[in-house]
Amino acid sequence: MPKLCSSDNQEFSVSVEIANQSVLIKNMLEDVGDSDDQPIPLPNVPGAILQKVIEYATMHKDDPPPPPEDETKLKTSEDIEERDKEFINVDQGTLFEIILAANYLDIKNLLDLGCKTVANMIKGKSVEEVRKLFNIVNDFTPEEEEQIRKENEW
Repeated sequence: MPKLCSSDNQEFSVSVEIANQSVLIKNMLEDVGDSDDQPIPLPNVPGAILQKVIEYATMHKDDPPPPPEDETKLKTSEDIEERDKEFINVDQGTLFEIILAANYLDIKNLLDLGCKTVANMIKGKSVEEVRKLFNIVNDFTPEEEEQIRKENEW
């Protein structure tokens, strides 16, 4: 049973089935073999977030493998399962940490879930509303902002 070590030195024992949902961890396990004594260091993932990632992987361990990507198929941010909506219903800081962890660990479905959630958060909002939602400071002068609006009219 592989052990994972978070950036804050918390250790988690997970099944190979759960660990293999991460391409990064799967590759590491293939490289080092089945040595149970050494935990796999994950320096970019804090313990609380790794716990959430493991929760997601456990929830999806029995899912069928995703079909090959169809480039012609229209992708939408609306097709989120109810259990995933409940899972990803977290504060903004945790959401972004999950996205970063999913990207680092190479867990495509979790990364897609996080990105779809952010897309749904900003859908239909003005630039000012998005700035307020994510606490983004407007560092453009009014003249620069007007120039950008003219260049990007549609």
